[in-house]
Amino acid sequence: MAADRRTVIMEAAARLIARRGVRGLRIEELAAEAGVSNGLIYYHFKDRAGVLRATLEFINDRAERYTADRVAAEHRTDPRSVLEQTLLLEFQDTAEVRENSTAWGELRASAMFDALLRTELAEATHVWDGEVADLITAVLPAAPAWRALEAAQRLTALLEGLSGRWLSEGLTLDHARTLILAAIEAELSHLDSA
Repeated sequence: MAADRRTVIMEAAARLIARRGVRGLRIEELAAEAGVSNGLIYYHFKDRAGVLRATLEFINDRAERYTADRVAAEHRTDPRSVLEQTLLLEFQDTAEVRENSTAWGELRASAMFDALLRTELAEATHVWDGEVADLITAVLPAAPAWRALEAAQRLTALLEGLSGRWLSEGLTLDHARTLILAAIEAELSHLDSA
């Protein structure tokens, strides 16, 4: 399958999961949304579980791309600025970020009932926590790695919760950003004083 065809299928899967949830993802609807045959999806992904795993990887890669590319484009080099911007970029009022965040939330919720998805989601979360911990360590090099990881886990959990509230309009975008910045400040202050 050409790379562009796979991307079209993954974009369609992320859209459908964001719109209807994981339980609402049907291969027939995915095929229609992507403009491909059911057989092509089964051929390349084997089954619905394969589509879900590939979609999880796709939204993680896409988030990494829109975050890292933007931080690089803004020529951020100060470690604290890179940390703040990396987390703030999860709160962008763009279709891509809204779709990614919603699909991630849907996959996370479904993972509670699907052991395979749970394992893959846990691994993706572990990688993200590690990346945030590395950013924290760049800000505070003397902080013990385990404490930086705990701070990253708290920030990640908060980010996911704030994202859900923002997407469901329980919080404004600006307020979500203000809260994540305050949390970064609190975590860094706590680590620096320890």
